[in-house]
Amino acid sequence: MKNGEIVRARNVYERAVKKLADEEDAEQLFVAFAEFEERCKKTERARCIYKFALDHIPKGRAEDLYRKFVAFEKQYGDNEGIEDAIVGKRRFQYEDEVRKNPLNYDAWFDYIKLEESVGNKGRIREVYERAISNVPPTEEKRYWQRYIYLWINYALYEELDAGDMERTRDVYRECLKLIPHEKFSFAKIWLLAAQFEIRQLNLKGARQILGNAIGKAPKDKIFKKYIEIELQLGNIDRCRKLYEKYLEWAPENCYAWSKYAELERSLSETERARAIFELAITQPALDMPELLWKNHLRDRLHDRVCRYKMQLGLITQLLGSPEDSDLGFLRSDNARKYVKQLPRFPKQPFAEKFPDVSPVAIDLVEKMLVFDPSKRITGKLGQ
Repeated sequence: MKNGEIVRARNVYERAVKKLADEEDAEQLFVAFAEFEERCKKTERARCIYKFALDHIPKGRAEDLYRKFVAFEKQYGDNEGIEDAIVGKRRFQYEDEVRKNPLNYDAWFDYIKLEESVGNKGRIREVYERAISNVPPTEEKRYWQRYIYLWINYALYEELDAGDMERTRDVYRECLKLIPHEKFSFAKIWLLAAQFEIRQLNLKGARQILGNAIGKAPKDKIFKKYIEIELQLGNIDRCRKLYEKYLEWAPENCYAWSKYAELERSLSETERARAIFELAITQPALDMPELLWKNHLRDRLHDRVCRYKMQLGLITQLLGSPEDSDLGFLRSDNARKYVKQLPRFPKQPFAEKFPDVSPVAIDLVEKMLVFDPSKRITGKLGQ
């Protein structure tokens, strides 16, 4: 083709694009125009035509255009150009999928993943916003479970990748407003929102979120995490109030009763712990009574062991620490080892300890209070 003919042909194509760019068969016109420039060795002009067409023709009518552009870039483009063409083709495929079924959340996830790999913040946010606008049409939890993760991923993107804390907060807030909590809720989104505020050192905000969660949609996970947070901060009174609300909501929950009593026992509040167990076993229904009884029994044994240890300490402080020869009556090796590792005390002189008691009574008591039973005085004559 001679140069003059090339110029005239190009002018015809340009006039046709101006008039027919919005027609349904415009795709064929753009492909023909780009292939014409390609034959004329004008690859940059051909590339511009392809890109212009892809920006103006609806995705649903540009399938052949995408295919031709990818083939063009593979032949003439550099690595970046080829990658852009492939991304464009995949973008077209995802657009087609979500157009056919906007509630196909897996397709939206794939589309978002593609845009995040490219890294254009504006496009990423645009796809996220389009995805979350497709609210499940029915208020049944099973239809929302996949959808909620779009919001979760959006919030994590804003916090960790975009670094926009206010947008992160807005995403969590809008998500929580959208969920029909009177019918169902998601503990995960409440907890993620609260944990985000903690990372921002906004403890008041975290407490407000968790308090709203307990008020609107109480769940085991929320109570447990809220109590864990307050316990780490050393707010015992808050923990107690939360356990009371927890048990008011679920009085049959043996786990909650046991953990509440365990908290009190860790604070050496043995009477409070015992009262909690006694209140628990009076409940008309319990989900795991065997767990409650097991912990209650362990608590009682723990108290007995503590009293035994305390009494043994008082005895050794008065009588003095026993020698090895005094421990032969103990059959258990572990018991002997335990007594031996106790702090060493000298014997207290009873006469000095009890100056107002007669020497005869002192002598009798000293002979009676001996570790080894075989060495104690008995009531037999001659001893």
